[in-house]
Amino acid sequence: MLSLSSLPRSWRVCGALLAGFGTISGALIAHLPEADFGPGGRLMAHGALEMQMWHGLALLVLGLTTRDRPAKPLALGGCGLLLGTLLFCGGVYYTALTGQHAAHIAPTGGSILILSWLCLAAGWLRA
Repeated sequence: MLSLSSLPRSWRVCGALLAGFGTISGALIAHLPEADFGPGGRLMAHGALEMQMWHGLALLVLGLTTRDRPAKPLALGGCGLLLGTLLFCGGVYYTALTGQHAAHIAPTGGSILILSWLCLAAGWLRA
């Protein structure tokens, strides 16, 4: 079961996994033929890759710098970074590779990311 005290470790692991899979994605984006992408898909995939890598690094740093039991705004912000990154990047990768929009997945993920950063800011202001 996930508890507040296990969040920093989980963020470190998830941040490292996002960066690792981001590295794999970067190689695929660079080497897949253009026909494997939807219209404008390679550029779109690069944007998702950048978001994935930055937020993976953010989670890694958050996990390394957060004390054992983070305050609730920090816990909410960190968990939101993970969820938002997965939804946003997953939706953009899907659209980039298929040319079909994945409904509201990417915008929902982006909104979660924005709210998560605001939660983190609020948590750090309170600390």
